[in-house]
Amino acid sequence: MPLMLHHTRPETRLKANHTPPKTSFIRQSSRKLLSATLCITILLFFTADRYPEPGFDTHSTSFSAHSVRQSASNTTLALLEVFQIYPPALTVTPDGVLEITDGSSNASVHVVPSRRPTCQETLVIHSFGASYGQPYVGNYTPPSCSFNRVSWNLTVTSSGRQFDRLGSVSFGDIELFRTSTAEPTQNGIEWTYIKDMTSFLPLFQQEQTIILDLGNIINDIYTGPFNVTLTSSFFTADDSITPADEIIAVSRRQGAAGQPSYFIVPDQTASNNLTLPRNVKKAVFTIGATGQSQEEFWWSNVLQSEIDTFPSYGTLYGFSPFREVQLLIDGMLAGVAWPFPIVFTGGIVPGLWRPIVAIDAFDLKEDEIDITPWLPLLCDGNSHNFTIRVSGLNDTGNGTATLSETTDGYWWVSGKVFLWLDAANHVTTGQGPSKVTPAPSFRVASQVYKTSNGSNETLTYQIDARRSLSFESTLKLSNGTTTAQWSQDLDYTNRANYTDMGNVQTNIQRTSGQALSSSGYARQFDYPLYAYSTAATMGDNLTLTAIVQRGKTERTLGQPVFPTGLESFFDIESIDSTYKNGFQGASLITAQNGSATYMANNTAQASYSFGTTEQDTTFSGLRTADDQQRTLPYGEFPGITQSSEIFHRHALAVNGSVVQDEETLLGRTSVTHDLDMAGQQEQAPLLLRGSLLSGVPGRGGRIVSPGSKKERGGRFA
Repeated sequence: MPLMLHHTRPETRLKANHTPPKTSFIRQSSRKLLSATLCITILLFFTADRYPEPGFDTHSTSFSAHSVRQSASNTTLALLEVFQIYPPALTVTPDGVLEITDGSSNASVHVVPSRRPTCQETLVIHSFGASYGQPYVGNYTPPSCSFNRVSWNLTVTSSGRQFDRLGSVSFGDIELFRTSTAEPTQNGIEWTYIKDMTSFLPLFQQEQTIILDLGNIINDIYTGPFNVTLTSSFFTADDSITPADEIIAVSRRQGAAGQPSYFIVPDQTASNNLTLPRNVKKAVFTIGATGQSQEEFWWSNVLQSEIDTFPSYGTLYGFSPFREVQLLIDGMLAGVAWPFPIVFTGGIVPGLWRPIVAIDAFDLKEDEIDITPWLPLLCDGNSHNFTIRVSGLNDTGNGTATLSETTDGYWWVSGKVFLWLDAANHVTTGQGPSKVTPAPSFRVASQVYKTSNGSNETLTYQIDARRSLSFESTLKLSNGTTTAQWSQDLDYTNRANYTDMGNVQTNIQRTSGQALSSSGYARQFDYPLYAYSTAATMGDNLTLTAIVQRGKTERTLGQPVFPTGLESFFDIESIDSTYKNGFQGASLITAQNGSATYMANNTAQASYSFGTTEQDTTFSGLRTADDQQRTLPYGEFPGITQSSEIFHRHALAVNGSVVQDEETLLGRTSVTHDLDMAGQQEQAPLLLRGSLLSGVPGRGGRIVSPGSKKERGGRFA
């Protein structure tokens, strides 16, 4: 009986009046799988700790050009730290010091000199137990200190048995941050994620209602609550970031009722009518879209013509493994997003994702579409419709396919319009947009192989997709006439097969593309994915295995809506003259390789998962041919003349323990700051590369601030 990667959770039937929770690691190929095999999976998954719980020694073992951290046995039982590997962010410690850190307890950190006031505010302290339909609702009041930067520290602890859950943080109707949780152990886990929130600066300058939605279930099986602390840091930095003047939501607008405002698509239509200010000079639309339930593993779905390949076991999830998220303005296509394939911490096989979680699992990022070419229409003083739609493919079974304009259930979807305003008395006019929006091209093929008795045994299929879009208009702004342009070029391939009647599954997918704006913003991306999984049952035993190789590469130039990561290094020239003149963009290259096994036995009422996961991440600053030119030419992605590594981390986890963790910050073992905080010459070098100190504000040791003669935290090098 095929298990197909992950199953639908039985609790989805318990909340008819609320969005059902996420799916987990075993795929249900039909509702008939809620029989013997599925019962084994559900019952045994929660009967015992699935991972060994060794202690961790977070102290350094050595310093070298590449300092390597190795875990050691510890008789003191402590919470297991799980973490996402990502470039460090600038935040504030409890004693008011600016610090660049990735939030993990073993982080290399850099203390940023500053004489300007900083402040912090705790936004949320709440335990999410039986919390479906019951989000945390509180009040936000702007801090007393002046600020032009904001960062958030999300810290979560949990113990017991629980699935991974999806969470959302909003100010009223506007979603600010979407995240997911790790799956706890009996002894407990914790994680910290630090996020630059400066994109939402105008919202932080006003009183708000904060809504944190984290649906969870507590009963005799699901025992783990999520204990959440969300802290906001406010500070001032010298940089050229220009946040939007106004942000408008495209959402369900349930904030006044104390409820989250994301849409559930396709059951709900993600659409709002908006009237924009008439003096807009730049506008960018951002889309958050996250697949759940039958759409959680959309990248492994089958062609619609093949959903009944294994009729004895029910209908497979369909609409192909291709997804396109579309933005429509007044019914006209204005741009698209081809999503990154998120894997949650219970996804495929849970042993893959502890303690290193999958790429972006703690920060479900949004895509950006520049709608500045639409301003001649949008600034006319009238209401205009903004609609977000998620589409898969309908195919004929003979090699042709078209956009389905729908999917299986379901997707969390929300959007925002970020607006930069012109002079108050100006009215933006112009001509356009002219649109070049041909239908995407698709090539699909599939084949079914049969056993000797004529039953279907193997399904193979492939999809190739390509799309190009462009928009252009002439704008009359207060400082003259300009041309606004936006273009996208996208490519997609997927090769997949289900063998052994679906019990062995292989998916090889790659999504790549680029987006260009006349504002100087440019982005290239590449999302490779390979997943191989097997499911086998013998008597009371269930065994799942998986091999996963996946990556995410992004190169971003100019100023996007959301931070690239460079914003945290605004003082990089003072750290090292190598970085003189700064950068025009950023590059992020991250890749994960893992293998894992899950085993369960119904008679013994025990289950266990083990595995190995390795991740390598490099974050770099980019320069183009003219490194003094801040407005990049439009038309093609500029040539990169220099890439300078800023941050690198390589980690290896085996059976729930980190066995190797190597981190480089700013490319060297030590760097001497020219000046301390008081403007005096600093003599002691800062250990920036491989400094094995706590990066969680207020916990453990960290590098001493320049000019300071006391340690901040437990210790310093």
